[in-house]
Amino acid sequence: MSTRRTQKAAQAIREVVSMAILADLNDPRVQDVTVTYVEVAPDMRQAKVHVSVRGNETKQRLSLQGLRSAAGFLQAKLASRIETRYTPRLEFVLDLGVKKSIEMAQILDRVLPAKSPPEDAASEEQDVHADDEGGDDAAEPDEESG
Repeated sequence: MSTRRTQKAAQAIREVVSMAILADLNDPRVQDVTVTYVEVAPDMRQAKVHVSVRGNETKQRLSLQGLRSAAGFLQAKLASRIETRYTPRLEFVLDLGVKKSIEMAQILDRVLPAKSPPEDAASEEQDVHADDEGGDDAAEPDEESG
């Protein structure tokens, strides 16, 4: 069960860790990493940080190894920016949700036919333009009668 307290802690951890990865981490293995969400244990002693890595499987594996080796550094950053009784132990997990959604969209693009505009809509547009041209004479006021 997720309480409001753990949700707020998860959001704060996500912000601090993502900014530390972006600005402070100098590991060349860690590139194109996005922190998607964080799960915090009810006792606030552990946090699972779900990350998405853009690139092939090798790049994802290397980035995850880099993050795991930098976990102590990131925990120290977290401890200095968030005041809690215990600093959560960070565990990094690869989030495949983004990758799977992109793959699903590609599959759907291949399977579903491309949508073309219906022919009725095109003929309706031509009818509207024809009405506009013919109705202008009747709508103008007669200057001589004014």
